[in-house]
Amino acid sequence: MHRTKTLSLAYSSCPNDTYIFHAIAAKRIVDQTLDFTITLADVETLNQKAGAGRFDVTKLSFAALGNLRNDYALLRTGAALGRGCGPLVVAKPGTKIKPDTRLRVAVPGFGTTACLLFRFFLENQFPGITAELVAMPFEAIMPSIVRGENDIGVIIHEGRFVFQTLGLDCLADLGQWWETQTGLPIPLGCIAIKRDLGPEIAARVEGLIRQSIDLAGKNPQAGRQYIREHAQELDDQVINQHISLYVNTFSSCLGKEGEAAIEAFFEKGERAGLITPASKPLFAHPG
Repeated sequence: MHRTKTLSLAYSSCPNDTYIFHAIAAKRIVDQTLDFTITLADVETLNQKAGAGRFDVTKLSFAALGNLRNDYALLRTGAALGRGCGPLVVAKPGTKIKPDTRLRVAVPGFGTTACLLFRFFLENQFPGITAELVAMPFEAIMPSIVRGENDIGVIIHEGRFVFQTLGLDCLADLGQWWETQTGLPIPLGCIAIKRDLGPEIAARVEGLIRQSIDLAGKNPQAGRQYIREHAQELDDQVINQHISLYVNTFSSCLGKEGEAAIEAFFEKGERAGLITPASKPLFAHPG
């Protein structure tokens, strides 16, 4: 008789994650040898807690994983990666990014992919510019710009669907910029697992996540209440747009193109001295 192993599982409250993990949370998919204690938190909180090894399986920004590869390895399922889905740089109408100005920039956490991507963008497009980065919860960024507390903001998640309703303009699409620079999709967030759990458990967890995604695709309304319960933006149209954009073929399996995008992102971060080089394999099991 197999003994059940309980793993701590953490993911964000964003609709793409609650959509992906609903079947696991609701125990519609069960592995007789694995059980999960589940925590939901914003991605920057999860990035920070992973630095202390808090969770066995966790959602992470790819930027954060880049600096945690000694302890965490990547799963091939559950990722937010794609085209036309990158962070946006927004501001009040008339705001310009100029080399001779000092900007106060709100970002959704220093460990997020959005923050790192913005730093890549500034270095490439506006070398020498002075930008003071201010970390805050992603849902607080746009209100802070409206109130004049920050000059510009890097927004993620459902913010891209509602920024215009707050009277803000888009100054740059960082995902589009990345795609133009590299020809690759932008790697935003991923699911990582502690290396010391071993490849067998990693493969089983990966399979469960894939099953959960498949089940959500067959019955997208099954997790609707769970998704709405945790969403920052409760409008059904925004929730649907969010899921359609961030849950795609890369979520089920990163594939060769997804892997190439991740490697390019880490390589750029390492060259810039913003991501620590790692010698261990990227993935948690050979696949």
